Amino acid sequence: MGIHVIKMPDIGEGIAEVELVEWHVKVGDSVAEDQLLAEVMTDKATVEIPSPVAGRILALGGAPGQVMPVGGELIRLEVEGAGNLKEAPATAAPQPQAAPPAPVVTAAPAPAPQAPAARPVAVAAAAVAAPRREPGEKPLASPAVRQRARELGVELQYVQGSGPAGRILHEDLDAWLTHGQGAAPAAAGYAARAGEQQIPVIGLRRQIARKMADAKRRIPHFSYVEEIDVSDLEDLRQHLNAKHCAQRPRLTLLPFLIRALVVALRDFPQLNARYDDEAEVITRFGAVHVGVATQSDAGLMVPVLRHAESRDLWGNAAEVTRLAEAVRSGKAQRDELSGSTITLSSLGALGGIVSTPVINHPEVAIVGVNRMVERPMVVNGQIVVRKMMNLSSSFDHRVVDGMDAAAFIQAVRGLLEHPATLFLE
Repeated sequence: MGIHVIKMPDIGEGIAEVELVEWHVKVGDSVAEDQLLAEVMTDKATVEIPSPVAGRILALGGAPGQVMPVGGELIRLEVEGAGNLKEAPATAAPQPQAAPPAPVVTAAPAPAPQAPAARPVAVAAAAVAAPRREPGEKPLASPAVRQRARELGVELQYVQGSGPAGRILHEDLDAWLTHGQGAAPAAAGYAARAGEQQIPVIGLRRQIARKMADAKRRIPHFSYVEEIDVSDLEDLRQHLNAKHCAQRPRLTLLPFLIRALVVALRDFPQLNARYDDEAEVITRFGAVHVGVATQSDAGLMVPVLRHAESRDLWGNAAEVTRLAEAVRSGKAQRDELSGSTITLSSLGALGGIVSTPVINHPEVAIVGVNRMVERPMVVNGQIVVRKMMNLSSSFDHRVVDGMDAAAFIQAVRGLLEHPATLFLE
């Protein structure tokens, strides 16, 4: 038997260290070649580390949340044959190791289903019996499963896992919810509750926290809110969907908003820009690369719709759909998550009346979309029902003056309230 050491791979792009997000194995486990060992994160990309060999886990190189250097020892296995680490004095240099398989880079863990009660239960009832775990032993589960369990109020220590090495799957949560076996007694609705839960801020949540704090610390935000009558726009959207539903992607409001940004930015290029506050240089862009804030099970991410100015409504609609699916399925690549010049943030039906979006540093503007509602409005002296929607936008006051911000949003308003002007050249 020999020892095989797997080192933290070089992910590229000059990255010197990564954060260890989660182990998928524990000491004593037997692993197969290409089996997933761990997930690490750099910036906003999650990297899955597979095993290049089969063997038994002897030691793990760190704990979740720990920042590890590239080239540092990630994991140590006992393998058949000589391995890549010779038994030698501590001063002797280890033998070169075999190159591990290429890591799989994704944007986020696979998303959890949004309607757990509707999913079929694929686990036998016997599988939900209370598991036997050592005191302090952490159940194996993906970040998506852990988040879903937190949302459901389920303690994973009571859930029996049916995956490899007892890993808890979404199906196991379904089975636990259906049968409820082995669980701690549920407290009555008005019963006093005690206990605390400490949740480490690691992985994507840590990256989001740092980015938001950095943006608010470095950028003097100011916000501007305007209401828009989107009745005619909504009529056009529904007409186009009805006419082209069989041949073209379904249109939401987002492609029209993106088109309005593209047209309005022709007269306000200072908003399609990034500000390097260390070099004190503003870079304006001819291309409009729109960041589309997208919620995933792992947290908020901003995939980038590149060259929005070169696409028609359906082209932008298809690309927004593709990017959102890539983020939510954990398949977005690094170049799809960077390079935006202005960001569009929409909370959809949850959009409220007003919001104050945080600028996506180092950009200088973000346009936030609130929900559309029907309200009585006075039009030509008559009270009529119109579809109204607010835009809540934020700007970097170091680069954008208040008058320019207001004029830009008014230009967007004019385009959306008279949708034919979106297509005039």
